[in-house]
Amino acid sequence: MTRYTTIVSLFKTTASLLAFAATAIVLQTSPGLAFSSEAQQMCTGDAMRLCSSEIPDISRIRACMVRNKAQVSPACRAVMDREHAAARKREAAAQ
Repeated sequence: MTRYTTIVSLFKTTASLLAFAATAIVLQTSPGLAFSSEAQQMCTGDAMRLCSSEIPDISRIRACMVRNKAQVSPACRAVMDREHAAARKREAAAQ
């Protein structure tokens, strides 16, 4: 491997890790999108595929996922729907 190839590979690996970390944070802290490890597992791939250009802005990633909900995997959509319904119940109970 040349030095250039090694540097490019390291850069890509670092960028991927940062993107994954940002996505994980979004999926854990987004009240309307996800709290659970299930949501993180089911939606990380979709977030990377659909919203990687929004990283590291958490609110933009969240908005992107909601905006692209029709394009997310069925498993991610189910988790998003379930957790959104739970958040609405919590809000209603707090009122």
